[in-house]
Amino acid sequence: MSFAVFFVIILILVWVVALLYYGCSVPSSQLLGPALVRGTAGKGRVALTFDDGPTPPYTDQILDVLRKYGVTATFFVNGKQVDRYPDLLRRIQQEHHAIGNHTYHHIFLYLKTKGRMRQEIDRTQEAIERVTGLRPRIFRCPYGIRWFGLFSVLRERGMVAIQWSDTGFDWVKKNKPADIVQKTLKNLRDGSIILLHDGCGAKEPGEVDHSFTVEALPAIIENVHRKGLKFVSVHEFLSP
Repeated sequence: MSFAVFFVIILILVWVVALLYYGCSVPSSQLLGPALVRGTAGKGRVALTFDDGPTPPYTDQILDVLRKYGVTATFFVNGKQVDRYPDLLRRIQQEHHAIGNHTYHHIFLYLKTKGRMRQEIDRTQEAIERVTGLRPRIFRCPYGIRWFGLFSVLRERGMVAIQWSDTGFDWVKKNKPADIVQKTLKNLRDGSIILLHDGCGAKEPGEVDHSFTVEALPAIIENVHRKGLKFVSVHEFLSP
């Protein structure tokens, strides 16, 4: 094999890997299927979302802040956490926040079969329904990662994939409350979907500290209000 042919093969492999990474891992990608990344602009709305809960004490603390400011949010919950802390999910529902599916075990979807993805989604739907009487129609992939077959599973269930346009990177340990605020607001505008966290995902509850998220939340809310924007649930971005 000549060097030129070898070089072309390497370039093709690099291109394929880059395309696969983009399609599966970049939040804004629509390559594998449609996902809502940002709401329609022009109506002065943003959506505040929390992943990986419900988990004490952070979910309660976040709900306290949201109630103080009269803000509606969307919680993408893990079924395992719902089974552990059903009263927290009841409070989320009672305080009129939206609820979405975030898989049962917070798994990476890379290389997962359709059967495994169905199992993770369905088990979470069942856990949520036992507590709230409702099955969510919105789904967010753990880590934002999609895989082949996911969107057909969602279509079978009448569900919609939700990604995000803005995040405070509150899962990065070095980010203090001021950093979370700055990163959340850096590119925020009309139609933004904000990603923050109230839970532990694949870890045990005591292994995760989201106190900085709680501390940052009032400043995020106040800055959004100063921009003349209002908080809505993700469902409002799905309406015509």
